[in-house]
Amino acid sequence: MTSTGRFTLPSEENFAEKTKELAELWGADAIRNSDGTHLDESVLALGKKIYSAYFPTRAHNEWITLHMDETPQVYLLTGRVLAEADIVDVPLMDGFFEEQLKPNRDADPHKYWEVVDRTTNEVVDASLWTLDEDTDTVHVSGATPMHEYTVSFLAYIIWDPVEMYNHLTNGWGDKEHEIPFDIYHPATRKFVFDTFEQWLKDNPQVDVVRFTTFFYQFTLLFDQKQREKVVDWFGCACTVSPAALDDFEKEYGYRLRPEDFVDGGAYNSAWRVPRKAQRDWIDFLSGFVRTNVKKLADMSHEAGKEAMMFLGDQWIGTEPYKDGFEDLGLDAVVGSIGDGTTTRMIADIPGVKYTEGRFLPYFFPDTFYEGNDPSIEGLDNWRKARRAILRSPIARMGYGGYLSLAAKFPKFVDTVTHIADEFRDIHDRTGGVAAEGELNVAILNCWGKMRSWMAYTVAHALPNKQTYSYYGILESLSGMRVNVRFISFDDVLEHGVADDIDVIINGGPVDTAFSGGSVWAEEPRLAATLRAWVHGGGALIGVGQPSAQQFQGRFFQLADVLGVDEERYQTLSVDKYFPAVTPEHFITADVHLGEGVLQGFLDAGYRKPLSGCGGGQAIGELGGIDFGEPIANTFPVNEDVTLLRADGGQVQLAVNEYGKGRGVYVSGLPYSAANARLLERALFWASHNEDKYTAYSSTNPECEVAVFPDAGQYCVINNTDRPQSTDVALPDGSVEHFDLDQSAIAWRNL
Repeated sequence: MTSTGRFTLPSEENFAEKTKELAELWGADAIRNSDGTHLDESVLALGKKIYSAYFPTRAHNEWITLHMDETPQVYLLTGRVLAEADIVDVPLMDGFFEEQLKPNRDADPHKYWEVVDRTTNEVVDASLWTLDEDTDTVHVSGATPMHEYTVSFLAYIIWDPVEMYNHLTNGWGDKEHEIPFDIYHPATRKFVFDTFEQWLKDNPQVDVVRFTTFFYQFTLLFDQKQREKVVDWFGCACTVSPAALDDFEKEYGYRLRPEDFVDGGAYNSAWRVPRKAQRDWIDFLSGFVRTNVKKLADMSHEAGKEAMMFLGDQWIGTEPYKDGFEDLGLDAVVGSIGDGTTTRMIADIPGVKYTEGRFLPYFFPDTFYEGNDPSIEGLDNWRKARRAILRSPIARMGYGGYLSLAAKFPKFVDTVTHIADEFRDIHDRTGGVAAEGELNVAILNCWGKMRSWMAYTVAHALPNKQTYSYYGILESLSGMRVNVRFISFDDVLEHGVADDIDVIINGGPVDTAFSGGSVWAEEPRLAATLRAWVHGGGALIGVGQPSAQQFQGRFFQLADVLGVDEERYQTLSVDKYFPAVTPEHFITADVHLGEGVLQGFLDAGYRKPLSGCGGGQAIGELGGIDFGEPIANTFPVNEDVTLLRADGGQVQLAVNEYGKGRGVYVSGLPYSAANARLLERALFWASHNEDKYTAYSSTNPECEVAVFPDAGQYCVINNTDRPQSTDVALPDGSVEHFDLDQSAIAWRNL
């Protein structure tokens, strides 16, 4: 029987009867208009709660076309041009999409732009270059031959990036491009608030204003072939204007350079170790954004409506994990559910009454086309989200896009019916309370709490080749029986390690915000504080290149804790001796090995260490674990380290006793059920909590257990699209067997 509630249904014009049918089938208690559409009167009359998408800074070309100097702006970095003589021409728009971006020729280029000799990192004096506005080319004189030159220039954003993506994806053809606008300008700001005030009066039927989103788009730039060129879901590049730069200088006492935004072409990616200018701009921007978000929320409340923020599109500056977010007065946050990590990113946001997830697939023609089966993606998305929802529940769910597309796929309709019922059943059984966590785990990086569940991300739920071995840490933790928090290096330096933290994880490539970069050399107290904490009984897990910075003859500054360092071609003349691998350990107890592999490995043993400067090398690989992209040339710092995997003459997995505490090193951890199990076991082992591990554990890593003491129940979930069997150990020593259909969930009383 279909249950009802906690479900938001998208709808559109001329689709009332089918909307009513699907609302009943999926148990929807709320309906929202799809992007660019309106709800029919007959849909409004269904008696459901009405959401309306609202775009504060787009969809009013009648205003912005008269004020084109008040569109949002971005600093762009040209390609590098080689000077072959003492004069060099740098074209501005090569590689950029001219329908999206247009150079700002209104503000004085010599005040707001910058020409840089990239060979020397010197700023070229403004008297030595001119702008040819007819060709959008900068002419540089006095150049040094064989040096490379770039121009950092302000550009107007003349096509809203999200509307542009929707336009291109759906083939909207001649539909007018929606031009965004920047409320930093007083006239446009007044227009935005006046327009919203009138909209509230004109839409009494709306119960929830779904702000999609507010003022500044994350960095999303396209090239001349309409392909994504720069994508940073946390990027603040598209937030700049001459007026804001001038005000920043007055408030902070120094002037930002264009380089503070283009960052040599990195555009201040969240992977970069944040610099003072970047942090100050985030503070400046979020102060402005939050003040105006609060006004919109207050206006919504005065009109008797809820204010909901979509965590996406123009969300930059809201900073939901930065202190003070609760003061904005927002009622709810809704966000796109891509996986467990993005589910937690939404569910853990403090200071709102409820959170909502927009599940995938999005009802767009790139998924809903003849011959495709969208239900496959729908169930995969649900399985990824469900394990996280059990640990941190969102209050509501829904979908986005065009309902008329989804309605053409009966199997998908049935799949959503099942998902919605199961979602509500979880809430009914647990009262919306999170499953019990047995350990407190802290992720340590430069950003700390402000980027909770946002670490290791490039685009929303889309890690790439260089990041997936780290993103897997978060995805594993998102549905694990632990409590997770995010702390910064500054937190540790200022306050030490909190008493209730059981395990700290530090991981990432060298010179990134996640491993730490130069902080390890600049702040010796950081390593000393963490050493003292582990030595006294704490637990540290390092992934990839943790605490990495070449300093004082070490690369991993906590190599003594982890038991592993990395050869950076500085100490090749120093021998490295590998102890024999210990293939069977608490951490690797659930690692599947092919028949005969372990015995063959034990029989083969290890070669003697190579003469000269070499390390130990295995005769054969033990394998069994996916460590992702390899970290080359890792080695044990002494022969007391316990190596669990060291294939190919380098360490992939090791454990180390350190005083009363323990360290664990893992070279990489892409997400999989097996790797989630490996990490879970590492957390329990490192924190000396092996005795707590067995109760409510599953013998099959593809199945996980969540315990709800207050509700007096526990559940077992099958995270795959295949039937699975597992045994669950209970605290009294008994074992319960489960045979689970694909994607199934089973409940039992405690």
